[in-house]
Amino acid sequence: MSLPEIVSRAAWRAAREELLVEEKALTRARDALNAERRRLPMVEIDAEYLFEGGDGKAVLLDLFEGRRQLIVQHFMFAPEWEAGCRSCSAFLDQIGHTAHLKARDTTFVAVSRAPFTRILPFKARMGWTVPWYSALSSPGGPDFNEDFEATREHHGERVDRPGLSCFLRDGDRIFHTYSTYERGLDGLGSTTSLLDLTALGRQEPWEEPKGRASAYGAPAGSEAVRYHDEYDD
Repeated sequence: MSLPEIVSRAAWRAAREELLVEEKALTRARDALNAERRRLPMVEIDAEYLFEGGDGKAVLLDLFEGRRQLIVQHFMFAPEWEAGCRSCSAFLDQIGHTAHLKARDTTFVAVSRAPFTRILPFKARMGWTVPWYSALSSPGGPDFNEDFEATREHHGERVDRPGLSCFLRDGDRIFHTYSTYERGLDGLGSTTSLLDLTALGRQEPWEEPKGRASAYGAPAGSEAVRYHDEYDD
C-alpha cells in the first residue's frame, strides 16, 4: 500500500495551509455553481402520474405532503427483483434525519418500479422511515421513471439508473426544476447538499439569487437549525 510521506509537524502545517487555499476556492466555486443551478428555468408538469405508497394510491402532488419542494430518489428496484439496488440502498442509508429538510419546506421520498408489495418488506428490513412509492404505469399512460430518465431502453431492455429529481409546488401547480444521475450523486446525502439541488436552496440570506427564502416564508440562516425533535412540522 502506498501511504502518505512522513514529515515534521511544521512541514505538515505548511502543506495543509497550501491545500486550504484550494479548498476555499472550491467552496466558492461550488457556491457559484449552486447559484447557477437555482437560476435554471423550470418545466410545468401536467402528466397524471400515479403511485402507490403506504396510504394507497397517490398522485405526484400527494408526494409533497403539503410542502413547497419535493426531492425524489430514483431508487433502482426492478419489478422482478427481490431486493433493491445495493448502491441505492447505501445512498439512502446516509440520508440524515428528514426533519431538517421538512423545516425548509422540503419532502424527500424514494420512487421505484417495483410493486409496493415488494418494496414494503425490503424497506422494513432496512429500517428506513423515508416515504417510498411504487411508480405505476399503464399502456399508453405517462411513465414517471421514463419521463424523468431514470429508466431507459438499452439493447431492447428497460434499464434503471440511480438519480435524484427536484420539484417545486406553487399551489396545485408542479414544476420540475432539476435532475442528476449516477456520478452526479457523489458527495450528496447531507441536508445542505440536498437543498443545494433545489430551486429554493438552503434559504439562507447569503444565497443568490436573493429573495427566495423570504418569498416562501422559510426560517432564514443557520441559527434556525434545531434539534430534530424540536421542529414544528
